[in-house]
Amino acid sequence: MPQLTRNNRSVSPSNGGRGVLPPLSYGGGGSGGGGRGDGQEPDYAWKLRRYRLGLAFALASIALLFVTLTICFLLLRNGNRYDAAAGRFSPSWLPIPIPLTLLLVNTGILLVSSVTLERARRLARIEAILVPATRIPGVVPVAQNALRWVQATTLLGLAFLFGQWRAWQWFRAKDIFSTSGPASSFAFFMTGAHAVHLIGGIGVLLYACFGPGPRHSLERRRIAVDVTAFYWHFMSLLWIYIFGLLWWFGSPVPL
Repeated sequence: MPQLTRNNRSVSPSNGGRGVLPPLSYGGGGSGGGGRGDGQEPDYAWKLRRYRLGLAFALASIALLFVTLTICFLLLRNGNRYDAAAGRFSPSWLPIPIPLTLLLVNTGILLVSSVTLERARRLARIEAILVPATRIPGVVPVAQNALRWVQATTLLGLAFLFGQWRAWQWFRAKDIFSTSGPASSFAFFMTGAHAVHLIGGIGVLLYACFGPGPRHSLERRRIAVDVTAFYWHFMSLLWIYIFGLLWWFGSPVPL
C-alpha cells in the first residue's frame, strides 16, 4: 500500500483519507517563508542569535584589552626606579588626584542609561510580538515606546561623555598629565579607551533611532536594541571597574 510522506518520514494513510499532511516547517522555511532556509525557525530569531554571538566575541576582545591594560598598570604601580642621588630605589608611581564628585555623577548617569536601555530592549521585544497582531481588525493598537527609551539612553550617553570631557579638562587644568608620570597616562588611556567604545554604542543607538531598517521593521529594531543593550550593560560594568581602579590607586578630591 503506498504511504504518504511528511518531511521525508513515512506516514501511514490511516487518517481517514484526509490526504497529505502539511509539512512540519516552522516559520515557512525556504525563500518565501521568512525562515533561515532550512525550515526550522524564523529568520529574525536566527539573526538575533548570530548577532549575539558576534557581540560575545567583541566583548571578549574588549575585556582582553582592558585586562592587558590592568596588567600593565599593576606592573607600573609596583615598579621602582633607581635614584642615583640617594643611592636607592624609589617608587616611580605617584598617585594622582581625581575629581571624585564629577566622576560619581558620571557613574550615576551611565547606570541610569543602562536602566533606560534595558527598558527599551524589553519593550522592543514585546512590540515585535504584539504590534503585528494589531493589524487584525478589532484589535486595539499597541503603543510603540521603545524608540523613546532608546533616545533617552542616547542623551544620557552624550551627557556621560560630556562629563568625561569635563574630567579631562580638570586634569589638564591641574597639569596632572605632565607631572604625575605613568599614573596620569594610565588614567587618560583607560578612560579614553572606554569613551571610544561608548561612542560606538551611541552610534548604534542613533542607527536604531533613525536608520531606515529599525524604523520600518520591528524585527530589525529588536535586534539592534537587544544587541546594543547588552553591549551598553558591559560598558557600564567596565566603567565601574575603571572608576574603582582610579579611586583605589588615586587620591580622590571632592569637586
